[in-house]
Amino acid sequence: MRNRINPLTKPKLISGDLKKPAWMKIKAILPNARYRKIKETAHRLKIATVCAEAGCPNVGECWESGTATFMLMGDTCTRACKFCNVKHGKPQPLDPNEPQNLAEAIAKLGVNYAVITCVDRDDVPDGGAEHFAKCISYLRKNYSKLVVEVLVSDFQGDCKSIQKVVAAAPHVYGHNIETVERLQAAVRDRRANYRQSLGTLEYVKKIAPKMSTKSSIMVGLGEKPAEVVQTMKDLRKAQVDFLTIGQYLRPSEWNLKVVEYIPPEQFEEYRKTGEELGFIYVAAGPYVRSSYKAGELFIKNALK
Repeated sequence: MRNRINPLTKPKLISGDLKKPAWMKIKAILPNARYRKIKETAHRLKIATVCAEAGCPNVGECWESGTATFMLMGDTCTRACKFCNVKHGKPQPLDPNEPQNLAEAIAKLGVNYAVITCVDRDDVPDGGAEHFAKCISYLRKNYSKLVVEVLVSDFQGDCKSIQKVVAAAPHVYGHNIETVERLQAAVRDRRANYRQSLGTLEYVKKIAPKMSTKSSIMVGLGEKPAEVVQTMKDLRKAQVDFLTIGQYLRPSEWNLKVVEYIPPEQFEEYRKTGEELGFIYVAAGPYVRSSYKAGELFIKNALK
């Protein structure tokens, strides 16, 4: 198993990495009662959080305010994307009690906007789509006021799997394209690719035109600004509604190195361009991530 990082500890500079510029320095937030409650509840109910598993830099801020992104179908991914810190290998069997455990965790934490994501489960015939859909349906049935945003796999482009998740009626269907087309093979697992991700998002709009869709782009991997803009255009052509753009950070020595730290003014340009292209909402900044709480609050209001 690869070395894991403590997301609440200020990461040390990995040998050969670029030195972080001033705008990339954030104040570490020590665990408080709210943080400990989320961690303990998730652990007791065997529900993983992407906040901890992926080493998200916003974990202190989000958990302190009571926002968490839950990760279904275990903590082990069948894919090995070169940017990701979630462990990969042979996962455990799916837990039939996960829908109830997830609901209990959300109820105990008192959230009204739930972000639900998952590891890739290529070992399961439908990629885990039916299991994921059961979790969404259980939440929608038992918590009518809960807004559910999902961030799911591409299911290797399988339409039937996508249909299962859409039929469970999440409010927001998210799938991340991750990076520009030229860098896909160098960044993502071989089972993922640019056109497959675009096709996934496009198909959701085809079968559920009123369902909001969302995607995310990492920058700092060697892409050119024009390529980022082209990716935004491609996402808008697929009718994606919401977009987040954030700086790639190397979580461990096993992952890709940061090629460049993108300055705040470039993120602002991306945000303006995205809004001009027609996205309902664009969050862009060094520490923005696909489920960052600022986006959740806006989307919750937009959905009203």
